[in-house]
Amino acid sequence: MKQLSIIIYLALALCSCGNRSANVPVAEQDEDRDAKTMLQGFWVDDETEEMAVLVKGDTIFYSDSTSMPAYFRVVGDSLVLASGAAYNIDKLTENLFWFHNQNGDLVKYRRSNNPEEDSIWVHDTPRIMTYTHQVKTDSMVSYGGERYHWYIAINPTKYKVIKHSYSDDGVEVDNVYYDNIMHISVYKGAQKLYSSDFRKSQYSKFVPADFLEQAVLGNMEYSSIDAAGLHFNATLCIPDDASCYLVETLISFKGELSMKTIEY
Repeated sequence: MKQLSIIIYLALALCSCGNRSANVPVAEQDEDRDAKTMLQGFWVDDETEEMAVLVKGDTIFYSDSTSMPAYFRVVGDSLVLASGAAYNIDKLTENLFWFHNQNGDLVKYRRSNNPEEDSIWVHDTPRIMTYTHQVKTDSMVSYGGERYHWYIAINPTKYKVIKHSYSDDGVEVDNVYYDNIMHISVYKGAQKLYSSDFRKSQYSKFVPADFLEQAVLGNMEYSSIDAAGLHFNATLCIPDDASCYLVETLISFKGELSMKTIEY
Protein backbone atom coordinates (compact mmCIF):
# COMPACT_ATOMS: atom_id res chain seq x y z
CA MET A 1 0.00 0.00 0.00
CA LYS A 2 2.88 2.34 0.83
CA GLN A 3 4.40 1.88 -2.66
CA LEU A 4 1.00 2.46 -4.27
CA SER A 5 0.57 5.70 -2.32
CA ILE A 6 3.98 6.92 -3.49
CA ILE A 7 3.13 6.11 -7.12
CA ILE A 8 -0.19 7.98 -6.89
CA TYR A 9 1.56 10.99 -5.28
CA LEU A 10 4.17 11.16 -8.04
CA ALA A 11 1.52 10.86 -10.74
CA LEU A 12 -0.47 13.74 -9.24
CA ALA A 13 2.67 15.85 -8.92
CA LEU A 14 3.59 15.29 -12.58
CA CYS A 15 0.05 16.09 -13.66
CA SER A 16 0.15 19.30 -11.63
CA CYS A 17 3.44 20.36 -13.22
CA GLY A 18 2.16 19.62 -16.71
CA ASN A 19 -0.96 21.77 -16.26
CA ARG A 20 0.72 24.64 -14.46
CA SER A 21 1.33 26.75 -17.59
CA ALA A 22 -2.34 26.40 -18.55
CA ASN A 23 -3.33 28.24 -15.38
CA VAL A 24 -0.72 30.99 -15.67
CA PRO A 25 -1.76 34.16 -17.55
CA VAL A 26 -0.01 34.56 -20.91
CA ALA A 27 1.67 37.77 -19.77
CA GLU A 28 3.37 35.91 -16.89
CA GLN A 29 4.55 32.84 -18.81
CA ASP A 30 8.18 32.40 -19.89
CA GLU A 31 9.16 34.17 -23.08
CA ASP A 32 10.40 32.42 -26.21
CA ARG A 33 13.62 34.39 -26.71
CA ASP A 34 14.64 32.39 -29.78
CA ALA A 35 11.43 33.46 -31.52
CA LYS A 36 12.00 37.09 -30.49
CA THR A 37 15.51 36.95 -31.95
CA MET A 38 14.13 35.54 -35.21
CA LEU A 39 11.69 38.46 -35.44
CA GLN A 40 14.41 41.13 -35.38
CA GLY A 41 14.62 43.33 -38.48
CA PHE A 42 12.40 44.80 -41.18
CA TRP A 43 9.24 43.08 -42.40
CA VAL A 44 7.09 43.86 -45.44
CA ASP A 45 3.47 42.93 -46.12
CA ASP A 46 3.54 39.96 -48.49
CA GLU A 47 0.37 41.13 -50.25
CA THR A 48 0.99 44.87 -50.68
CA GLU A 49 4.81 44.73 -50.82
CA GLU A 50 4.81 47.76 -48.49
CA MET A 51 6.92 48.17 -45.37
CA ALA A 52 4.94 46.93 -42.35
CA VAL A 53 7.06 46.91 -39.18
CA LEU A 54 10.55 47.12 -37.80
CA VAL A 55 11.28 44.81 -34.87
CA LYS A 56 14.14 46.10 -32.77
CA GLY A 57 14.93 44.52 -29.40
CA ASP A 58 11.66 44.16 -27.50
CA THR A 59 9.89 46.89 -29.51
CA ILE A 60 7.78 46.96 -32.67
CA PHE A 61 7.95 50.15 -34.76
CA TYR A 62 5.16 50.70 -37.28
CA SER A 63 5.44 52.16 -40.77
CA ASP A 64 2.65 54.60 -39.91
CA SER A 65 4.57 57.64 -38.63
CA THR A 66 1.78 58.50 -36.15
CA SER A 67 1.68 55.15 -34.33
CA MET A 68 3.58 54.69 -31.10
CA PRO A 69 6.16 51.88 -30.85
CA ALA A 70 4.84 48.88 -28.92
CA TYR A 71 6.66 46.65 -26.41
CA PHE A 72 6.10 42.95 -27.14
CA ARG A 73 6.90 39.41 -26.00
CA VAL A 74 6.60 36.02 -27.66
CA VAL A 75 4.89 33.56 -25.34
CA GLY A 76 4.12 30.07 -26.58
CA ASP A 77 2.67 30.52 -30.06
CA SER A 78 1.49 34.11 -29.47
CA LEU A 79 2.82 37.61 -30.03
CA VAL A 80 1.78 39.52 -26.90
CA LEU A 81 1.73 43.34 -26.72
CA ALA A 82 2.14 45.36 -23.53
CA SER A 83 -1.60 46.13 -23.61
CA GLY A 84 -2.32 42.41 -23.25
CA ALA A 85 -3.49 41.95 -26.84
CA ALA A 86 -2.26 38.59 -28.15
CA TYR A 87 -1.97 37.39 -31.75
CA ASN A 88 -1.56 33.73 -32.65
CA ILE A 89 1.59 33.06 -34.68
CA ASP A 90 0.85 30.71 -37.57
CA LYS A 91 4.38 30.50 -39.00
CA LEU A 92 7.73 31.98 -38.02
CA THR A 93 10.91 31.25 -39.96
CA GLU A 94 14.01 33.23 -40.84
CA ASN A 95 12.13 34.91 -43.69
CA LEU A 96 8.42 34.45 -42.95
CA PHE A 97 6.18 35.76 -40.18
CA TRP A 98 2.51 34.81 -40.39
CA PHE A 99 -0.02 35.58 -37.66
CA HIS A 100 -3.75 36.01 -37.11
CA ASN A 101 -5.00 39.54 -36.40
CA GLN A 102 -7.81 40.60 -34.05
CA ASN A 103 -10.43 39.51 -36.62
CA GLY A 104 -8.84 36.10 -37.07
CA ASP A 105 -7.53 36.99 -40.56
CA LEU A 106 -4.15 35.60 -41.56
CA VAL A 107 -1.55 38.35 -42.03
CA LYS A 108 1.60 37.41 -43.95
CA TYR A 109 4.88 39.27 -43.56
CA ARG A 110 8.18 38.43 -45.16
CA ARG A 111 11.61 39.69 -44.26
CA SER A 112 12.86 42.68 -46.23
CA ASN A 113 16.14 42.21 -48.08
CA ASN A 114 16.37 45.87 -49.10
CA PRO A 115 19.85 47.08 -48.08
CA GLU A 116 18.58 50.69 -48.08
CA GLU A 117 15.88 49.99 -45.50
CA ASP A 118 17.89 51.59 -42.67
CA SER A 119 18.01 54.93 -44.48
CA ILE A 120 14.32 54.77 -45.45
CA TRP A 121 13.13 54.14 -41.90
CA VAL A 122 13.50 57.46 -40.10
CA HIS A 123 10.65 57.71 -37.58
CA ASP A 124 11.51 55.71 -34.48
CA THR A 125 9.65 58.47 -32.60
CA PRO A 126 6.01 58.93 -33.71
CA ARG A 127 4.84 62.20 -35.19
CA ILE A 128 2.37 63.86 -32.83
CA MET A 129 -0.61 65.47 -34.52
CA THR A 130 -2.49 68.61 -33.56
CA TYR A 131 -6.26 68.76 -33.85
CA THR A 132 -7.49 72.33 -34.20
CA HIS A 133 -9.78 74.50 -36.26
CA GLN A 134 -9.72 78.33 -36.27
CA VAL A 135 -7.23 79.67 -33.76
CA LYS A 136 -8.99 82.95 -32.93
CA THR A 137 -12.48 84.36 -33.54
CA ASP A 138 -14.59 87.16 -32.07
CA SER A 139 -17.74 89.15 -32.75
CA MET A 140 -20.24 91.71 -31.41
CA VAL A 141 -23.80 90.63 -30.55
CA SER A 142 -26.80 92.52 -29.14
CA TYR A 143 -29.58 91.60 -26.74
CA GLY A 144 -32.06 93.73 -24.77
CA GLY A 145 -30.55 96.91 -26.10
CA GLU A 146 -27.06 95.99 -24.87
CA ARG A 147 -24.01 95.11 -26.95
CA TYR A 148 -21.69 92.25 -26.01
CA HIS A 149 -18.28 91.43 -27.40
CA TRP A 150 -17.14 87.80 -27.18
CA TYR A 151 -13.72 86.38 -27.94
CA ILE A 152 -12.57 82.77 -28.41
CA ALA A 153 -8.96 81.59 -28.64
CA ILE A 154 -7.90 78.00 -29.35
CA ASN A 155 -4.49 77.31 -27.90
CA PRO A 156 -2.66 74.08 -28.90
CA THR A 157 -0.74 72.46 -26.05
CA LYS A 158 1.86 69.73 -25.54
CA TYR A 159 -0.62 67.62 -23.54
CA LYS A 160 -0.69 64.20 -25.20
CA VAL A 161 -3.88 62.27 -25.92
CA ILE A 162 -3.49 58.57 -26.74
CA LYS A 163 -6.04 57.11 -29.15
CA HIS A 164 -6.35 53.31 -29.24
CA SER A 165 -7.05 51.93 -32.71
CA TYR A 166 -5.97 49.25 -35.19
CA SER A 167 -3.49 49.28 -38.04
CA ASP A 168 -4.40 48.27 -41.60
CA ASP A 169 -3.23 44.76 -40.66
CA GLY A 170 -5.68 44.58 -37.74
CA VAL A 171 -3.06 45.02 -35.01
CA GLU A 172 -3.71 47.21 -31.99
CA VAL A 173 -1.80 50.51 -32.17
CA ASP A 174 -1.77 53.78 -30.23
CA ASN A 175 -1.75 57.14 -32.03
CA VAL A 176 -0.71 60.36 -30.31
CA TYR A 177 -2.39 63.77 -30.57
CA TYR A 178 -1.92 67.11 -28.83
CA ASP A 179 -4.87 68.46 -26.88
CA ASN A 180 -6.07 72.08 -26.84
CA ILE A 181 -7.01 74.71 -24.28
CA MET A 182 -9.93 76.99 -25.16
CA HIS A 183 -10.30 80.56 -23.89
CA ILE A 184 -13.53 82.54 -23.77
CA SER A 185 -13.87 86.21 -22.84
CA VAL A 186 -17.15 88.14 -22.78
CA TYR A 187 -17.44 91.94 -22.42
CA LYS A 188 -20.41 94.24 -22.00
CA GLY A 189 -19.01 97.43 -23.40
CA ALA A 190 -15.77 97.95 -21.48
CA GLN A 191 -16.95 95.76 -18.58
CA LYS A 192 -15.52 92.27 -18.49
CA LEU A 193 -18.27 89.77 -17.64
CA TYR A 194 -16.26 86.60 -17.99
CA SER A 195 -12.77 85.42 -18.94
CA SER A 196 -11.41 81.91 -18.44
CA ASP A 197 -9.58 78.95 -19.99
CA PHE A 198 -11.31 75.62 -20.62
CA ARG A 199 -9.54 72.26 -20.46
CA LYS A 200 -10.80 68.82 -21.38
CA SER A 201 -10.92 67.74 -17.74
CA GLN A 202 -13.64 70.32 -17.03
CA TYR A 203 -16.07 68.25 -19.10
CA SER A 204 -15.68 65.05 -17.09
CA LYS A 205 -19.24 65.34 -15.74
CA PHE A 206 -20.70 65.47 -19.24
CA VAL A 207 -18.60 62.95 -21.18
CA PRO A 208 -17.97 59.29 -20.19
CA ALA A 209 -14.49 58.75 -18.76
CA ASP A 210 -13.42 56.11 -21.30
CA PHE A 211 -14.41 58.42 -24.17
CA LEU A 212 -12.87 61.52 -22.61
CA GLU A 213 -9.54 59.74 -22.14
CA GLN A 214 -9.11 59.38 -25.93
CA ALA A 215 -10.86 62.63 -26.90
CA VAL A 216 -9.42 66.01 -27.84
CA LEU A 217 -11.07 69.33 -27.00
CA GLY A 218 -11.17 70.17 -30.68
CA ASN A 219 -13.26 73.32 -31.02
CA MET A 220 -15.28 76.03 -29.30
CA GLU A 221 -17.91 77.99 -31.24
CA TYR A 222 -20.36 80.76 -30.46
CA SER A 223 -23.95 79.55 -30.85
CA SER A 224 -26.50 82.18 -29.84
CA ILE A 225 -27.65 84.77 -27.31
CA ASP A 226 -30.97 84.85 -25.44
CA ALA A 227 -32.41 85.73 -22.04
CA ALA A 228 -30.18 83.14 -20.37
CA GLY A 229 -26.94 84.61 -21.76
CA LEU A 230 -24.38 83.76 -24.41
CA HIS A 231 -24.24 80.15 -25.62
CA PHE A 232 -21.02 78.50 -26.78
CA ASN A 233 -20.58 74.91 -27.94
CA ALA A 234 -17.49 72.87 -27.04
CA THR A 235 -16.69 69.90 -29.29
CA LEU A 236 -14.90 66.88 -27.81
CA CYS A 237 -14.03 64.25 -30.41
CA ILE A 238 -11.94 61.14 -30.72
CA PRO A 239 -9.50 62.20 -33.49
CA ASP A 240 -10.14 60.81 -36.99
CA ASP A 241 -13.38 59.29 -35.73
CA ALA A 242 -17.04 60.19 -36.17
CA SER A 243 -17.67 60.06 -32.41
CA CYS A 244 -18.07 63.46 -30.75
CA TYR A 245 -19.78 65.11 -27.80
CA LEU A 246 -21.19 68.63 -28.08
CA VAL A 247 -21.34 70.37 -24.70
CA GLU A 248 -23.06 73.73 -24.31
CA THR A 249 -21.15 76.33 -22.32
CA LEU A 250 -23.51 79.09 -21.17
CA ILE A 251 -22.26 82.39 -19.79
CA SER A 252 -25.00 84.46 -18.16
CA PHE A 253 -25.19 88.25 -18.18
CA LYS A 254 -23.95 88.12 -14.58
CA GLY A 255 -20.83 86.24 -15.66
CA GLU A 256 -21.98 82.88 -14.30
CA LEU A 257 -21.04 79.64 -16.05
CA SER A 258 -23.13 76.51 -16.63
CA MET A 259 -22.76 73.49 -18.94
CA LYS A 260 -24.88 70.70 -20.36
CA THR A 261 -24.53 68.00 -23.01
CA ILE A 262 -26.63 68.81 -26.06
CA GLU A 263 -25.50 66.21 -28.57
CA TYR A 264 -23.58 62.98 -28.97
